[in-house]
Amino acid sequence: MNRVTKYIVSITAGMTFFSCKQKPPDKQESIPVNLYTVESRDVKYYDQYPSTTQALNQVDIIPANVQGYVTGIFAPDGSQVHKGQLLYEIDKRIYQAAYDQAAANVKAAEDNQLQQQQDADRYVYLNQYHAVAKQAYDHAVIALETAKSQTKAAQETLKTAKANLGFSRIYAPFDGTIGFSAVKLGTVVVAGQTVLNTISTNDPIAVDFLVNEKQMLAFERFKDDNKAMPDSLFTLQLPDNSLYPFPGKIAAIDRAVDPQTGTIRVRLVFPNSRNMLKVGMSCVVRVRNQDNTPQMVVPGKAVVEQMGEYFLYVAKDTVINSNTPSLHAVQRKVHLGQTIGGDVIVLSGVNDGDHIIVDGIQSIHDGSAVSTGNKKSGKHKDMR
Repeated sequence: MNRVTKYIVSITAGMTFFSCKQKPPDKQESIPVNLYTVESRDVKYYDQYPSTTQALNQVDIIPANVQGYVTGIFAPDGSQVHKGQLLYEIDKRIYQAAYDQAAANVKAAEDNQLQQQQDADRYVYLNQYHAVAKQAYDHAVIALETAKSQTKAAQETLKTAKANLGFSRIYAPFDGTIGFSAVKLGTVVVAGQTVLNTISTNDPIAVDFLVNEKQMLAFERFKDDNKAMPDSLFTLQLPDNSLYPFPGKIAAIDRAVDPQTGTIRVRLVFPNSRNMLKVGMSCVVRVRNQDNTPQMVVPGKAVVEQMGEYFLYVAKDTVINSNTPSLHAVQRKVHLGQTIGGDVIVLSGVNDGDHIIVDGIQSIHDGSAVSTGNKKSGKHKDMR
């Protein structure tokens, strides 16, 4: 062994001796946390669906077969109207003149028919006694039939003129609410094209929403057992987050599932005598869950999301090197159910009696030593 080798060996030995003299690492300090004891309990909660209010009956008011200037608007914008109420009038002078002419033509045709009838009656009488030429008799009969056809044609023309005159005055087809007028006095409208206004029913009112095809059978049962379902099964949350004071009933389910989205439309109806609901409102349908089995409900702040998966930290007693047991955080993957306010239902991953960490989770990881603060237990709640 040369001098250099001896020098290296001596340094190595010295380092080894020095390392043996170092103090052992300090024990890992525990992180203070608060715990929550998981306990299954009865809960009442609602599945929520974005929805839109719809009119059960809604039509655009369009002039049929008549055109011209708007000469009358009789319903205020946004007012309640009744079936048969006059709404608009289109310039009827042309249609009134056509009606008057058609009526005069009917009168002339009827007078001509009466004359031909009298002539034919005379020729029929004379023909019985062979006192008139056969040709004159035939002409009289044919003239009478022609007069009858002319009268019928004139009467049909009068009906058309009367209908057109009637179309110049537009009436409400049903009780409902009329919108803002799309035309003003003097506006020229085109038959079958110009939309004057829109009218819709408002009591009751429909609320449409989409459900996943997997939920379709449940809603079919709701529909079939509509009378047996509780009144509070369907409620409505308004845009200001207040609850509509009247419950709804299921009215219809669409005929087919949308193959693009895998959803199907469901329609509820709500009473609307106070006119609180307007067509086109964005609301939230709340369907009371019918599952009466106890559920594990935990605070939502205890849940950690990582790449689309959800986890809880459970505090577990562990023994290290035969020392005194201490608490450590154990990460558990969980499957979640309905969110209820600030809480969430856990379907699997933890059990009743587990102590989960609810505060301090930002500072821990799987295996972190923890020390307990407050322990909170689940209690019976009416989760709305």
